[in-house]
Amino acid sequence: MASAPPPSAAKLYRPNQYVSLPAELDPDTYDTSPEKLRAEAERLAIRSRLKRQYQLQLNNPNRPAVIENPALIRWVFAKSQNVYPTFRPTPKTSFLGAVYGLAPLIFWFFVLKSDRDRKEKRIQEGKVKRPFSVFF
Repeated sequence: MASAPPPSAAKLYRPNQYVSLPAELDPDTYDTSPEKLRAEAERLAIRSRLKRQYQLQLNNPNRPAVIENPALIRWVFAKSQNVYPTFRPTPKTSFLGAVYGLAPLIFWFFVLKSDRDRKEKRIQEGKVKRPFSVFF
């Protein structure tokens, strides 16, 4: 008599006892209520209708120049109008902008100006020969 086939890997799998499962994979958090299944099926139907409508517009030989895609319009609106989640002007960001933007410019201005003044003072005292003084 033939023995039964070995159990599949899915049946042999046991989660690691030292690591918790994410909520998406935890069987205790699954909601298989009929309302949720019905809502999911309705969303899938709406999505498939929109996809079919877009495909019909896309493959129409007499289509207009621009095809309206509502999902793309929503995405562009969200990217262009909703800029604050990525940056908010606050006193801290203004200060950091001044430190990283203006401070190096001011620093190098004073370094170069003091070096130029020091050289000019040495030239006036006669300690250093003026460059290109041969021609003047």
